[in-house]
Amino acid sequence: MSVTMVTHTGSCHCGNVRFSVRAPSELEVWRCNCSICTKKQNLHFVVPRGHFTLAPGSAAHLTTYTFNTGAAKHTFCNTCGVQSFYTPRSNTDGVGVMPHCIDSDTVTGTVYRDFDGQNWEQHIESSGIRNRSKE
Repeated sequence: MSVTMVTHTGSCHCGNVRFSVRAPSELEVWRCNCSICTKKQNLHFVVPRGHFTLAPGSAAHLTTYTFNTGAAKHTFCNTCGVQSFYTPRSNTDGVGVMPHCIDSDTVTGTVYRDFDGQNWEQHIESSGIRNRSKE
């Protein structure tokens, strides 16, 4: 089965934070049940950091929240509060992108995967999520 790679474009609600991301047209979206993902309803797909480009001027509108280990960087717009991407604890070498923040008409489908973030240490290696940020 061949994977069709496309460039998706997206933004936060107010448009101050814009980005492009090279990823498959059919997205593999992770649903996590850890404390913060549950509160935020954080659905995301993971890409290598080199596949993600923040638009010029967007960085000035970002704020980052961290907790616990500090590995995850929960980045959000400091105007509208929308998190359109972040650095996941599982993939500090990659970017987690929120599929609902994709503005372009480039998504052809979505496959959902569950990640047991309540039992992160026991689930991380068996989940396969770490491979998603590798080139």
